[in-house]
Amino acid sequence: MTRKETKIPAPPSPERPQIADRAALYRANEPAFADWATSSDVLARDERTQVLVHDMVDVLHRRGQIKDKIEAYRLLGAADRIAQAAMWLVVHMTYARTVRINGTPLEAGDFKTSPDGHTGGSLNMVPAYVGYLLANALGGVTRSWLMGQGHCVAAIDAVNLIVDNMSSEQTERYSFSDPGLTRFVRDFYSYEIAADGRPVSPLGSHVNAHTAGGLIEGGYLGFAGLLYEHMPRPGERLVAFLSDGAFEEQRGSDWAPRWWRAEDTGLVAPIMIANGRRIDQRTTMAQSGGIDWFRRHLRLNGFDPVDLDGRDPAAFAWAIFEIEEHLEAAVTAQETDGAASVRLQYGIAETVKGFGFPGAGTNRAHNLPLTGNPRTDEAARCQFNEGVANLWVPPEHLSAAVLALNNHDKPKRPKERAHSLISRPSVTPSLPEPPWHASDGSAQVSPMEGLDEYFAALILANPDLRPRVGNPDEMRSNRMNATLDLLKHRVTAPEPGMPESQTGGVITALNEEAVVCSVLGNKGGLNLAVTYEAFATKMLGALRQDLIFTRQLIAVGRQPYWLGLPFVLTSHTWENGKNELSHQDTTAVETMWGEMSDLSRVVFPVDWNSAIACLRDAVRSHGAVWTMVVPKRDVPLALSSEQADRALSDGAICLREDGEDPPEIILVAIGAYQLVEVLKASDRLTEKSVLHRVILLVEPGRFRTPRDAQEATIAASEEIVGNLFPEASRARVFVSHTRPEPLCGLIRRLDTGSTTSRFLGFCGRGGTLDTNGMLFANRSTWAHVLAAVAEVTGRQALDFLTTRELDVVQGKRAPAGVIFDRNVP
Repeated sequence: MTRKETKIPAPPSPERPQIADRAALYRANEPAFADWATSSDVLARDERTQVLVHDMVDVLHRRGQIKDKIEAYRLLGAADRIAQAAMWLVVHMTYARTVRINGTPLEAGDFKTSPDGHTGGSLNMVPAYVGYLLANALGGVTRSWLMGQGHCVAAIDAVNLIVDNMSSEQTERYSFSDPGLTRFVRDFYSYEIAADGRPVSPLGSHVNAHTAGGLIEGGYLGFAGLLYEHMPRPGERLVAFLSDGAFEEQRGSDWAPRWWRAEDTGLVAPIMIANGRRIDQRTTMAQSGGIDWFRRHLRLNGFDPVDLDGRDPAAFAWAIFEIEEHLEAAVTAQETDGAASVRLQYGIAETVKGFGFPGAGTNRAHNLPLTGNPRTDEAARCQFNEGVANLWVPPEHLSAAVLALNNHDKPKRPKERAHSLISRPSVTPSLPEPPWHASDGSAQVSPMEGLDEYFAALILANPDLRPRVGNPDEMRSNRMNATLDLLKHRVTAPEPGMPESQTGGVITALNEEAVVCSVLGNKGGLNLAVTYEAFATKMLGALRQDLIFTRQLIAVGRQPYWLGLPFVLTSHTWENGKNELSHQDTTAVETMWGEMSDLSRVVFPVDWNSAIACLRDAVRSHGAVWTMVVPKRDVPLALSSEQADRALSDGAICLREDGEDPPEIILVAIGAYQLVEVLKASDRLTEKSVLHRVILLVEPGRFRTPRDAQEATIAASEEIVGNLFPEASRARVFVSHTRPEPLCGLIRRLDTGSTTSRFLGFCGRGGTLDTNGMLFANRSTWAHVLAAVAEVTGRQALDFLTTRELDVVQGKRAPAGVIFDRNVP
């Protein structure tokens, strides 16, 4: 692979002749610089990078961060050799089942039968990640890192093995030796599964819990661009590796300058790997003006582009320093002139997909860059052996390079696998006494107002926890007034008379993905996301990525240090009829039930007290997402503080029962408006002297059949289930906020079968209706509950309903004036 074959356009510069002259002058007068500048036959080393790196070394030397320039160029040369060796190892991971560190060619039997890997992107990530390590070694600071293109994890794993920065699970299996590397490449895409159903290999197709230093899986492309600006705390530094392909995925990454503030956030260095290709075609950016267009786009959105050569680890190290230097200078200038926000620096690392190996720049480069399988194709085998021969580094040279770059004792700093964002101490919040509401038997209050009042109290009680609220819109409408007045919307130019501030803690944008990432990125802080229930579906991808990665961490013994996230769904299906069926959707809840219930906690508080009890339990948990369906309208106060605690502790509570005998029928409510209807049905059953019980199911996921041992830790015990749902009482009617079918599948432990159990809930019917209309359209009124009671007890509906009421249930008569009051405009 020659440089001519992989040439990319040079970034614009009016001083290119002067740059060439300066590079030549430096090489002529400084032997150490000249040795480094001309030492790489494989990695690109253009004259612009040479000059920029030379000037960077000068600055570091003057500051005393390096003892002499020779030491700096020794580190730069070490990075070259490590990057080259890591690229050599990456392509072995894709194709080979045998590795020989002496570099001898591989035979047909040394190759995998079914090669696999995201080879091109991983080859591009090697110089980036090595450049990150180099910047840390040069400056004596261990930064954190984030990679949006998680499928390029082979680069991270290969480099970490070479420099001995592996996780403990990987250290136990791999070493830089023929046997160790052979096991390493065989583990990559091995698909071997253990008896417990987990992968045997600690290597994944994407970043996983075994990836040393990994923060996100990066399987959902685009979210890293929404996360990084909210992640580091003051004093921390984060390098975020992004991609031009993922740039197309999630809107909102170009808003980072609107949110980043030096007052509460550490330094960020976003760098895009711009290789111009997606999986099977050019990126949209490449088709629509390329890097020139992207530079203009960045400038329009508050960034200053920083061009760098994406083929050279030294260029990445320079870019990290350059971005941080400019950001710090901009913050200083802001303090002087009072500017609203600073322009973030944004690195553009232009490269060729799969640079450094045959097939670079082709469509094949994404996955399998060779023209065939080297195991069965001689031409492909020759391509492979020639390609890796160009990348091979003699082991003794590589050992010296690793020793040089691993300078963590000069000064003492942590290994990159233990960077600051991954090794924070566990957060313990201060929990003020909740503002319980005493019941007088007739009180009606807004549960959202109670939640708001308590969250504001939590913020004031925890001044050391950075607060964030992710809010697509309508904080006031959703009754979050105290929180909004305390934190304020974060804006660049506050509007007079509005609850806005340049350092506000409420991240507001009509983009659900962007705002939920503002709280997911704020690990170690105090967070809350609030949204209309129907629009919460747009947040599910980001939430699921966070949940599954957290669960992987727990499985390998790494407990999450961050507090649980209250994910509040309000203005919900049953109280949002005025906005048509588009605003009536219970999908988010049902989807979150699909995740493992030990971390995906789905709760249905029904009043003020249960809402604040849910919030308290959410913020004192760790790593969980608490999906909370909370009414914003005034509803009856149904639970005392003691009952709310009991309901959260057990997942359910019995609110009414007749004596000690097993009831003939059990009515189960899931949701506030459903409880109102169930209690009305209960009143009628009492009139008819029918023994019954009313159960409020606050957290249905606790009553599922556990799918693994971890989920079993939060499952309701057999004692709780037996006490609430005695086996003798088989007739049961469940009335749910959600669609009935997902609930039925979820709580099979409570379902007694199609003849004795009925499930009522959202049937996908709605429109411009009030709550009564929604209940009737979806066959969930008290009258429908009683009709279901008749079915499961073998009685006649007229045993409980009048003829007019039964006509309503059967669709023969309009409901107004019969089962609820007439509507009054």
